Amino acid sequence: MPTLRPHTPADYDLRRDCCSYGYFLLAPNSWDPRTCTLWRPLRTSEGVFLTHTAQPRGPGTTLRIGITGRPGAAARREIAAQITRMLRLDEPHETLRAFHTLDPRWAPSGRGRLFRSPTLFEDVIKTVTSCNVTWPSTVTMNRRLCDVLGRPGQPPARLKAPLSVRDFPTASALSRARPASLRARCRVGYRDARIVELGKRFARLKGGIDAAWLENPSTPDDAVFDALIDLPGIGPYAAANIMQLMGRYRRLPLDTESVRHGRSILNMRGTPAAIMKRMAAHYAPFGEHAFRSYWLELWDFYESKHGPAWTWERDTTGRMFTAALLNKQP
Repeated sequence: MPTLRPHTPADYDLRRDCCSYGYFLLAPNSWDPRTCTLWRPLRTSEGVFLTHTAQPRGPGTTLRIGITGRPGAAARREIAAQITRMLRLDEPHETLRAFHTLDPRWAPSGRGRLFRSPTLFEDVIKTVTSCNVTWPSTVTMNRRLCDVLGRPGQPPARLKAPLSVRDFPTASALSRARPASLRARCRVGYRDARIVELGKRFARLKGGIDAAWLENPSTPDDAVFDALIDLPGIGPYAAANIMQLMGRYRRLPLDTESVRHGRSILNMRGTPAAIMKRMAAHYAPFGEHAFRSYWLELWDFYESKHGPAWTWERDTTGRMFTAALLNKQP
């Protein structure tokens, strides 16, 4: 079985940094808390390959990416690049040090890298499926999208994979889907036509969007935000969330969880709109790292209720992130 050893930052901790944002719980990702391994089918120019990423020698040591099948050199490079994006292995230590200087609460634990998807398109769709819905429904939608429209890869010969080997559907696949079919088979509700339209935009079939321009660090934040807002199904919350997934942390995606956090943790009072306004002002001093500070406070709260994120099972603990359930926890 081929094994890749990507460049791994000296301060990298797979358990901490992979299990740092809720999308690690969404299909086709599968975190195995018993072996501390991330399983993930990844699409390449040579097909879909099931990968499993681990850090067998512990924090600060080189990651190992096992690959089922026989990928060629091009596919191996593509897999390494996708894993690098997901785990933010290319985020400079200097950036994290600047964040820890602004918010030293997270320096002792080394937290700062936040998990994301291997492509911007997947992050966009995952954001759309997480708006105006409970988290268990988000889990279901993403699982169904993979089961119905994902492309199967080569199953492991002897390894026991904790997930199916269907990858996340591409923009092209979603562009060809029928909205009614998405609604019925993937349970995406009112998002059906919007997801198809997003597929067309990212597949450059209709009013195409330039993903490389969006992800270019030299593109101004305001220009990125305006471009995202113009996409179907993307409002201010979704645009801000997609931006943080792109490493642009200045804007906060504020929602009902933000209001719960403002009230229960920061002791803010007032209407939801007033609390959101106060939340934005509260985190403004953290500047370009505002979202990191906000999110790590939320994540710390979740872990105080359920234990370290790397111990969570997707279908049990991983389905409990709603304000109603969290507020019932002791």
